[in-house]
Amino acid sequence: MSASLDELRAIVGATHVIEADADRAAFEVDWRKRYHGRARAVVRPADTSEVAAVVRWCARERVAIVAQGGNTGLVGASTPDGSGTQIVLSLTRMNRVRAIDAANLTMTVDAGCVLQTVQEAAAAQDLLYPLSLAAEGSCTIGGNLATNAGGTQVLRYGNARDLCLGLEVVSPAGEVWEGLSGLRKDNTGYDLRHLFIGSEGTLGVITGATLKLYPQPAASSTALAALGSLADAVALLQLAQSRLGAALTGFEVMNKVSLDLVRRHFAQLAQPLPPQAWTVLLEQSDSESEAHAQALFESLLETAFERGLISDAAVAANTAQSKAMWHLRESIPMAQSIEGPNIKHDIALPISAIDAFVASTDAALLQAFPGVLLVDFGHLGDGNLHYNVQPPPGVAAPDYLREHEHAVNTVVYDAVARFGGSISAEHGIGALKRDELAARKSPVALGLMRSIKQALDPLGLMNPGRML
Repeated sequence: MSASLDELRAIVGATHVIEADADRAAFEVDWRKRYHGRARAVVRPADTSEVAAVVRWCARERVAIVAQGGNTGLVGASTPDGSGTQIVLSLTRMNRVRAIDAANLTMTVDAGCVLQTVQEAAAAQDLLYPLSLAAEGSCTIGGNLATNAGGTQVLRYGNARDLCLGLEVVSPAGEVWEGLSGLRKDNTGYDLRHLFIGSEGTLGVITGATLKLYPQPAASSTALAALGSLADAVALLQLAQSRLGAALTGFEVMNKVSLDLVRRHFAQLAQPLPPQAWTVLLEQSDSESEAHAQALFESLLETAFERGLISDAAVAANTAQSKAMWHLRESIPMAQSIEGPNIKHDIALPISAIDAFVASTDAALLQAFPGVLLVDFGHLGDGNLHYNVQPPPGVAAPDYLREHEHAVNTVVYDAVARFGGSISAEHGIGALKRDELAARKSPVALGLMRSIKQALDPLGLMNPGRML
């Protein structure tokens, strides 16, 4: 095998084939430190032609490939297994913004571009790339598309899938599909772009993308609102949608436990509202003016007070306050991480069912597992709830999780199925939910997915053991 690696060194450069144990280590563990693997080598190509050449070598040598971007995933989709035979294909050197077409409102980028870099490149042209999530300073566009990432503005702009017009992909055979069209209408056969988006590297390697851009809003408004129940939050969402329409860009919900964790571990972060059962973070983007945005927002909140939906509210007076409010929301996962290991559930539900789901599932979990902390937060506007279970205070978390994780998951996922939801909203399947997918997905759907995998990757070399 070491002689064969000489060929990879000739393709990407000797310094970009990483073999030493210490140098590989960062590529072999996931962000949550849940999955630890061992790769034969980490290979870092500089462009699409090098990716294609590496993939052709892997196909010839029958070596499995694990494509990796910023390695910020939460389901173990980009971590090698423990065999020491797989190649981690890191795309972080492929970080160019290839072109911006302001008239067409598109940007074409390498897959290894960091999301924040794309946002900043759009802003420099007075344009907006609206995908936004907590890991935006390190996650990459290729990973965003491979997992169909969501984030905080899905309500207005959609998931990563909705923000992509074209892809460049290297197939499992090492061929390059040049599909970087900026067209918004193209009815010329199967939509291959949508096939690769969300496929988690199991069908090919995304190397480039053409992304949708939008004009920068003329003004935005951000507020926190305190509520007594999740039902009130759903009613507030309906009111906000009727008053603000498409201008409503974000609607996040956080329970008291989640903000208590932030208060405990990030005491320096000001929380402008006293603790309540539920807190909503809402944001609107206005295309007219600051005055117009402020008038709409004030009217919305006044009506919500009058109807008894909210008991208190704080409106950001400037950009700094708005960022501080979002920082509270984005600090919840890190506060959980500091608190200790937990059981994460990234689920989607009909918005109309979320209140009943939380009430019944909270009760079932607390009865079965007394003392657990239920950390509920997420993107209520699009029905995506991060429904996380923290072990009881003072309990040895690793031991507790090993003993109870499967039973907790069964309670949660059975409830998700009962309420017509999905076990994965925006994080993907990876290794973490592969068995759950096999048990809970329609057999017809699974059969079709396996047929597609077999047709495109007959050797089974693209991210094996993930998703299917």
